[in-house]
Amino acid sequence: MRVLVSVFALLFSLLACAEDTARGQAYREGVHFIELDNPVRTQDPNRIEVTEVFWYGCGHCFHFEPMVHQWSLKQAGDVNFQQSPAMWNDTMEVHARAFYVAKALNILDKVHQPLFNALNLQGKRLADKGSLATFFADYGVDQETFDKAFNSFGVTSQVKQASSRARSYGITGTPEIIVDGKYRISSKLAGSQENMLKVADFLVAKIRAERS
Repeated sequence: MRVLVSVFALLFSLLACAEDTARGQAYREGVHFIELDNPVRTQDPNRIEVTEVFWYGCGHCFHFEPMVHQWSLKQAGDVNFQQSPAMWNDTMEVHARAFYVAKALNILDKVHQPLFNALNLQGKRLADKGSLATFFADYGVDQETFDKAFNSFGVTSQVKQASSRARSYGITGTPEIIVDGKYRISSKLAGSQENMLKVADFLVAKIRAERS
């Protein structure tokens, strides 16, 4: 009888796990993602913000870029996808400036992937203003325009804000995903880059349900 009870208990447990997985409840705080102690304010409180923290020189980010890009294209209008550069040293800050210069000049869609390619495939460092100016020249940006954007108050402010956000998120590596300023997802916790996006889907659905 005890053996039979144990068997039924095991079956019940397996069924419960299966149901949890079907409901998306297999992803747990502290196991697959971290809830931040102090939520970070999002850009638009009316939308669910999903932010990827990345670095152009990061090989993992380079491989993740096509996946996260395709994922972002499939999101509903209530999801606000953003990218925020990480910076732990001077070189990363230069690359962060490249990102915001491209945004300021409205050519991010043209240079975003080429910046990844230059650093990860072509062996370029682009670690200073001069080499970046040469890179941007290939996309029709003259020296004066580049210098003005690179040194602008707007770009400098955005770089500082990105650095502050990364500290507030508690980022430990790249790429990582922050959902609505509340939850942090890493490949280490999620198990893979593919699973990072699945956990993000789970959290977006969770927040959407809570708001409705």
